[in-house]
Amino acid sequence: MIVIGGGLAGLAAGVALAESGWRVRLFEQRPFLGGRATSYVLPDGEHVDNCQHVTLGCCTNLADFYKRVGSADKIKFFDRLFFLDPEGRRGEMQAGMLPAPFHMTGSFAAFAPLTLLDKLSIARAMLDILGAKGHPADLEENGGVSMLEWLRRRGQTQGAIERFWRVVLVSALDEELDRTDARFGVDVFWKAFLSNRTGYRMGVPAVPLANLYDGCKSEIERRGGEVNLRASVRGLKIENGEIAAVRFDEGKEENADAYVFAVPHTALAELLPESVKQSDPSLANLDKIKVSPITGVHFWFDRQVMKEPFVTLLDTRTQWIFNKTELYEDINGRANKTDGGQYLQLVVSASYELLPKSRQEIIDLCLSEVRHALPTAREAQLVKATVIKEAAATFSPEPGVDRWRPKQETSVRGLFLAGDWTATGWPATMEGAVRSGYLAAEAVLRVAGAPRKFLQPDLEPDGFVAMWLGKSHDAALRGEN
Repeated sequence: MIVIGGGLAGLAAGVALAESGWRVRLFEQRPFLGGRATSYVLPDGEHVDNCQHVTLGCCTNLADFYKRVGSADKIKFFDRLFFLDPEGRRGEMQAGMLPAPFHMTGSFAAFAPLTLLDKLSIARAMLDILGAKGHPADLEENGGVSMLEWLRRRGQTQGAIERFWRVVLVSALDEELDRTDARFGVDVFWKAFLSNRTGYRMGVPAVPLANLYDGCKSEIERRGGEVNLRASVRGLKIENGEIAAVRFDEGKEENADAYVFAVPHTALAELLPESVKQSDPSLANLDKIKVSPITGVHFWFDRQVMKEPFVTLLDTRTQWIFNKTELYEDINGRANKTDGGQYLQLVVSASYELLPKSRQEIIDLCLSEVRHALPTAREAQLVKATVIKEAAATFSPEPGVDRWRPKQETSVRGLFLAGDWTATGWPATMEGAVRSGYLAAEAVLRVAGAPRKFLQPDLEPDGFVAMWLGKSHDAALRGEN
């Protein structure tokens, strides 16, 4: 078995297949594992993530993957989400004592950055999602409706759109509301905020992202496989409708019984021969899947400027500030505070407007927003800063994009696909990437006549939602406890 690509999708497929008895040979063109969800070391020895990646309680497959590779204890979960508007009004979202779907009612009612009219309009839309059991009838209209249009149909105030729906969804889906399929947006709120009282809990890595994948390499190698870095695939050899080999640098070829390509859809489109694209409609439309950018900005201050582990900014270009000094902990749980300074990472999703800007322009813009939001940062000295632009960070969840997303099993014998851009039912998230890897592994095993399930079910509804959907009383009680 050959797996091409050492991102989350390839690692999930490789680990699953290794567990199933296959000898996995994984090839990654970069000198490290993790793909877009990784970290690297600056010349001065500082570890930085290419972008801050988080998980939620509803990401069941990502949680399963972390357990398989021994990284579950490297994720810190938080029950409270912090928000801050330009006027200095703070808001918090946290589950209270009530069962789902009413568990957020208390903190939502007290959310200062929203007006009463904003809250009433949001409540109406939430009740619509709830009444439709997460599947409002107009989601599939004309091949897909945008999230912005869906919200306008439900009379959402401008404040509700900008300070609630947009804040959550642009970060979760890496796309603006007018370019996002409403099905994905509704799914976020159904799975993370309505159906289960723990679905919204946010997990943040307490180590540099690259450290999450240490167990992947050892797991594959322990079962007789190998992981090859700095190994770039240059082409495919296809004979009689079957993949016969993959070509690397210097004409080197490798062959196997099956191949999982876990590379970006743009890279796959370049590798596939035109004859294959023409013979398989699902592979002929990869160019119709667009991409979205994310920009990460890293600031090191000479003193502490924030106490919270993270905060969401409202009405600013900067969407999230993560307190990396507080989040990075050693194995004894002590915060990594060096020289009294503080390291913050800022995230700007769907950062189209930042792409043409220079590094210094981005630093100046974001620093101004940080100093406005955090008064203690106004007197602090910025020791250093760096900017990381990911122009093609994710695929764009545009209305109707699912029609272009191929399944993991292709018409080419022996060729399987993995990647968050494949048909997973999820948008471009780490959860979606792992789901695709598990689905690819299942497809390989199914074709080989040894079917096995890896895909984990969604987080079970609990509370009143479970009872309303016809779940057992015991399941409802388990969710409430």
